[in-house]
Amino acid sequence: MKIHFIAIGGSVMHNLAIALHKKGYQVTGSDDKFFDPSKSRLEKYGLLPEKEGWHPEKIDLNIEAVILGMHAREDNPELIKARENGNKIYSFPEYLYEQTKNKTRVVIGGSHGKTTVTSMIMHVLKTYHHQFDYMVGSQIEGFETMVGLSNESDIAVFEGDEYLSSALDRRPKFHLYKPHTAVITGIAWDHINVFPTFENYVKQFEIFTSCIEENGTLIYYEPDKIVKNITEIASKNLTKIPYKEHPFITENNQTYLLNNHTQIPVSLFGKHNMANIEAARNVCSKLNISDDNFYQAIQNFKGAQKRLDLIKEKNNQRVFFDFAHAPSKLKATVEAVKSQYPLQKLVACIELHTFSSLNKSFLPEYKNTMKKADQAVVYFNPETLKHKKLEMITKTDIQEGFHSKNLLVFDNAKKLQSYLLNEQHGESNFLFMSSGNFDELNIRELSEKLI
Repeated sequence: MKIHFIAIGGSVMHNLAIALHKKGYQVTGSDDKFFDPSKSRLEKYGLLPEKEGWHPEKIDLNIEAVILGMHAREDNPELIKARENGNKIYSFPEYLYEQTKNKTRVVIGGSHGKTTVTSMIMHVLKTYHHQFDYMVGSQIEGFETMVGLSNESDIAVFEGDEYLSSALDRRPKFHLYKPHTAVITGIAWDHINVFPTFENYVKQFEIFTSCIEENGTLIYYEPDKIVKNITEIASKNLTKIPYKEHPFITENNQTYLLNNHTQIPVSLFGKHNMANIEAARNVCSKLNISDDNFYQAIQNFKGAQKRLDLIKEKNNQRVFFDFAHAPSKLKATVEAVKSQYPLQKLVACIELHTFSSLNKSFLPEYKNTMKKADQAVVYFNPETLKHKKLEMITKTDIQEGFHSKNLLVFDNAKKLQSYLLNEQHGESNFLFMSSGNFDELNIRELSEKLI
């Protein structure tokens, strides 16, 4: 089968291309720019185009499916040619569904935790040698790619992103997967550039529950009142399973799950991760994995990449990096580190990088999110605001939004680094949070100097 990718260099797109290549499909693609790791991965499998740019001559009538990435716009010359030809055009999630429409699908949705829950389920299934298809938004230990497809599996586990599918398909990705088992981990407003009101954002999760297959299962985080309300109005034909944080204790900086008077050590910590573990346990139970087997496997789960990654540890000091950027993620991550290591000072630093976080009207959503940090630091680059064509924000705007006069705000990466290296922090833990890279600030090199 011949498949062509428009914007093959995307973080998830190139993983799907590799997965289809491994499945025996003939894969081609184009993009206007390639960066690692996608560049080297595509090159490894002979899928890296000879030239950057768009080449409509690649689009012929023999192509059975054109897969369109979010990076490609409506005026893309390859897309125009595909539409003229009448080639079948799919968004990324549409094609994932097409590949798994005869399988049992599990989809993890929610504003936070979905990557971690998905990767936990994948880890447990792999531990017991189950065949399954998957898609997850981060690199997971033990998995070469973020997408896996095969002819042998009868299960598919997908992370259900609520962002839009493509330039042509403005539906959220998770509306297209039609799960048999769905999870909602929590709802907190995000993607303000796409969902301009909280009510509009919540509506997407209501639609998600309506996309669950007949007589399917909805596993939901009960303490979230918005999630609970959505669950109550969802179809009566669904089996609804509530969950909350798995019982746990923390002793000497080590977290243990509590199960029938047994203490089970785990690498993850924080209340939000205890909720993630409980969500994964419920899904695994639906997939006929016993609790005993789940607890045995979860002890060896190290976490998804960029989800509270421990970058360095020395002399009772640590440097963490986390993907947190939305308010709910930020608050949960800061509280998790401080609760796990209460005796150490916590220096927490977030980069405002997304459309939402850099939007002046959205900044009040961050009120008190860094309250548990001993020193809270915010970094933003004014050039990013210009690039995203957003109204300029000031340091005062950020301090007022976060509701903290003691908040330190930097708009220059060198000055941020100078502060971190020259200030006397004492015995501290450092937490860096961003969906970006602090304008290419090398956190690993910095961590060597910090501790």
